[in-house]
Amino acid sequence: MSHLILAINPGSTSTKIGLFKDEEVVFTESIEHKREELQAFPDLPAQKHFRLDFVLKALKDRGYKPSDLSAIVGRGGLLPPIEAGGYKVNEKMKDWVTKGLGGIHASNLGSLLADLVAQEAGCDAYIYDAVSAGILPEIAAITGFPEINRKSLSHVLNSRAQSIQYAKKIGKNFEELNLIIAHLGGGASLSAYEKGKMIDSVGDDIGPFSPERAGGAPLLDFVDFAFEHGLQKNELKRRIRGNGGIVAHLGTTDVRIVEEMIKDGDKKAESVLLAMCYNISKAIGSLSTALKGKVDAVIITGGIAKSELVTDYISEGVAFLAPVVIMPGEYELEALAAGCLRIITGEEAAREL
Repeated sequence: MSHLILAINPGSTSTKIGLFKDEEVVFTESIEHKREELQAFPDLPAQKHFRLDFVLKALKDRGYKPSDLSAIVGRGGLLPPIEAGGYKVNEKMKDWVTKGLGGIHASNLGSLLADLVAQEAGCDAYIYDAVSAGILPEIAAITGFPEINRKSLSHVLNSRAQSIQYAKKIGKNFEELNLIIAHLGGGASLSAYEKGKMIDSVGDDIGPFSPERAGGAPLLDFVDFAFEHGLQKNELKRRIRGNGGIVAHLGTTDVRIVEEMIKDGDKKAESVLLAMCYNISKAIGSLSTALKGKVDAVIITGGIAKSELVTDYISEGVAFLAPVVIMPGEYELEALAAGCLRIITGEEAAREL
């Protein structure tokens, strides 16, 4: 018996979906949303029905209805620190992401959208390899603020999927390798895996800036900035995630446009893009210490990994650590569907929050 699985991966300005018959792709679509339309909503959870309409239309346009589906799987968001793998969507999870208890991120919509489709389909909804999957060892979690511990927030889904794919390509198991993975998209995150287990990561709020994330900044200056401008909590968070980084400097989140600006002689665009690459290189270097320098490969992945200007600059900075492997794009929809299939066939058990 075959299983029809819908995978949903919400991004900051897109909703990517894929329909899979077992492991076979039936169709994929990236639904682009206008920033001004999304900014009309008071917060991320308020976008769920707006995005749901697009998802249902994409199914209908191809002759499918929710009742045809065996299961729905969404990208997992900013949940409490949890283990990697699959989780069934429940009320606690929906409440957590709706209230933004772990932070605001487009991936929070994954469980909410999966749940809405599942209600219409009459089946279960899951998430897989959530952004918060990965429990840091104590030594990596302690900060200078006793009230604040570091949590792992990274692009776990694509990073693990690409790492497993890379291991297969070289004839090894993921669990044999020490890897540093840099996922570069609208947000950037990096992670260090020791023998298949994440031991540290650099999230988009403490690491390099990216097309729409501010990344880390000097704390004292940030405090002054917040008070001088009288910014409220949600305004500050939007400056950190959504309105920071390259878009704050140059007015665009599209690295392709930035490269065109550079070709036209825009020195500011060149400085900003190279500064982003420099900071990504530094973050990779910092994670090498978590592996005590024993790094089998550095993998650069995500949409921005399609930019040779970006990957060449980063590679030059970190090639002394290990071979640098460029794996552009992402396999998040495929990874979501594969994980969901393992759950509904009983190969893997789903946890509950």
